[in-house]
This record gives sequence, structure tokens and C-alpha cells, in this order.
Amino acid sequence: MPTLRRLPLADQAAEVMLDRVRTGTWPLDHRLPGEQALAAELGVGRSTVREAIRQLAGKGVLESRQGSGVYVVRAEASDDWEEVLRRGEVVDVLEVRGALETEAARLAATRRTPADLRAMTTALAGRGEVPTTASAQDYVDADLVFHRAVVDAAHNAVLTDLFATFLPRLHRAMVDMIELDGAGERHRHDQDAHEAILDAVRDRDADRAAATSRRHLDSVHAKVVREH
Repeated sequence: MPTLRRLPLADQAAEVMLDRVRTGTWPLDHRLPGEQALAAELGVGRSTVREAIRQLAGKGVLESRQGSGVYVVRAEASDDWEEVLRRGEVVDVLEVRGALETEAARLAATRRTPADLRAMTTALAGRGEVPTTASAQDYVDADLVFHRAVVDAAHNAVLTDLFATFLPRLHRAMVDMIELDGAGERHRHDQDAHEAILDAVRDRDADRAAATSRRHLDSVHAKVVREH
């Protein structure tokens, strides 16, 4: 067994141990060697072994039995509950966003001013210039400038205040969504959808603006739900 040298050691140890479970080297109800034996075998400290066991116990693979030892109780790791909860919050936020921004786009198409169009056009151009290597935070910042411009163009004070209150949570959910999906180049693929929203608002076509906004947000929502 090669010695584990690169950080984080606990994660690497957990992967080695999980691989033994998956391959049947450690079958169900198998009792693991003691901490000292495992530490010597993996070339790590006992604290690293304890952390690796804690990780796999948290995923339902191992179970510590008082006075008996650590046993294999599952052949595969269960879902990462932290990720599941993050996706759940993203779904909830996207549902609210769909209702709010669809109506904003409808109103914007009937109430927008030349200044609103300039703001939306500038925001959309800035969004398109975000490099594919940009962080999730930078991409979300640029994306929300455009969506905020659409909401502002609706000229509804309550809607604007509601969106401003909702914005921090929306920002956090979008960053989580991108980080969970690992889709750093997705914004290149949906720039056209944002251009379609702007075109409908520019044309003062309220129904098309609402439908285009809803279609775009529904596609994002559907992707998250499929992976939830």
C-alpha cells in the first residue's frame, strides 16, 4: 500500500478505505483493523484515521459499535447531505425567482424607458464578457446586474424592494448551484436566452418577455431538480 503524502490526508485515507469496501476487500459486517494498525498501513497518524472513519460513518458506510470496533454496514456512500440541503435551498429560491422575474419582465416590456434599455444592454454586454475562467462569484455578480436591470425597468416600487431583499439569498443560491454543478462555462450557453429577454422588452412585447423569462428560469430550475 503506497504511503499517503499529499493533503488532505484524511480525505485520501477515506477514499482508500471506501475503495476496499467497494471492491469487497472489506465486505459487509467486516470489522476494520484497529486505529493503530490502519495508521501504520496507510502511513498516517491515528488522528487522520479517526477523521477518515468519521467521514465514512457520516456517509453511512461504517458504523462504530461501542466496545466492539468499527464495521462496514454499507457498500456505497450515501448522498452528501450538505450537498442535498444546498440543492434543496437552490430549488426553493429558484421557484420564487421564477414568479418574481417573470412578472418583472412582463411589466418591463410595457414600462421600460430608453435609459432602462441602455442599462439592460450594458449589463448584458458585461455578462457576456465574463471569462469562462471566472469564479462563480464573479459570474453571478455580472448575471444579476442584468436581472436587476430588468426588475428596475418594471417601475414597480414594491417589486423592486422585494427583489432587493431577495437578492442576497438569490446570489448565494446561484453561487451554490454553479459550484455544485461545476459548470463554469454554462453562462456562455445561455447568453442567447438573456438576449431574447432583452429583445422582447425592447419590442414592448409583454407576453413574449414573460414567456421568455419563464422559459429560461424553468430550464435552470429543471436542471437543478434533475440533479437533486
